[in-house]
Amino acid sequence: MSNILINVSLSDEPAQKRPPPVNWKNKNMRYRKKPSSLEGRNHYNHRTGQVLPPRQNGANHSAPPTSSNNTTLPSNSLCSASPSTSAQCQEKPNDAGNTKASPSCSSSQKPTTTQSSSSAAMPTKFLAIDCEMVGTGPKGSISQLARCSLVSYDGDVVYDKFINPPVPVTDYRTRWSGIRHRDLVNATPYIEARKEILRLLMGKVVIGHAIHNDFKVLGYAHPGVLTRDTSRIPLLNQRAGFAPNEVASLKRLTKAIFNRDIQTGRKGHSSVEDARATMQLYRVVEEQLERTLASKAQNT
Repeated sequence: MSNILINVSLSDEPAQKRPPPVNWKNKNMRYRKKPSSLEGRNHYNHRTGQVLPPRQNGANHSAPPTSSNNTTLPSNSLCSASPSTSAQCQEKPNDAGNTKASPSCSSSQKPTTTQSSSSAAMPTKFLAIDCEMVGTGPKGSISQLARCSLVSYDGDVVYDKFINPPVPVTDYRTRWSGIRHRDLVNATPYIEARKEILRLLMGKVVIGHAIHNDFKVLGYAHPGVLTRDTSRIPLLNQRAGFAPNEVASLKRLTKAIFNRDIQTGRKGHSSVEDARATMQLYRVVEEQLERTLASKAQNT
């Protein structure tokens, strides 16, 4: 008779349950990649700790993308990107009013600049004009523009051209105009010159001596509030010692106030010289004249 050994555990502890056997076939199925389900999902990069955007067909996730549609820009930046142009980014101004551009972001929108409110009073808003005429028609009785000069507040030449009249010249008036036949051979046509001159006069304070003659030969009417005629400024006559309502010539006023001679010799006048003298006369009484005009404008 064989001996049978029966080992009976007398411990009160409950018997531990064995874990169920692992089905390695099912476990591997959970980690099997499904190519059709990976597209359109974010991926986690275990090396960099970053969440990568959805993979495109044939895309490589070895490096994080530099930009994406879901990227949120910092709240202190104003950036607009264009697919066809490089962008520039401009940060919002801080409390001190200074702005700082970011070198890594760009925008096709140009930064806005604030213009000074005193730009209307800048010397560049002033131009002095003088025109020289020749005669056309019977005995040269009809005046036509043959030269026009514009100078700045400081006397710098802004425009100075000989101008070819649209009709034949019958009297060059060289003694006064200084114009000769050779000056008009390759001169600028009147229609083209007129457009250039009016473009420069637009919005400017224009000073001239007997300026209505200059505007007449240009076929132009400048706004009265932006026109200064040195032949009709009583303050200049007072400085020169003339009667307040006397219409003195530019030559006489220049001699009386500056003790300088202009329009001398037989070569005729120089429109540049006359325009500079006109601007200098205006600047003598500018402050008092403009104050008087502003007071009249308020009272009307």
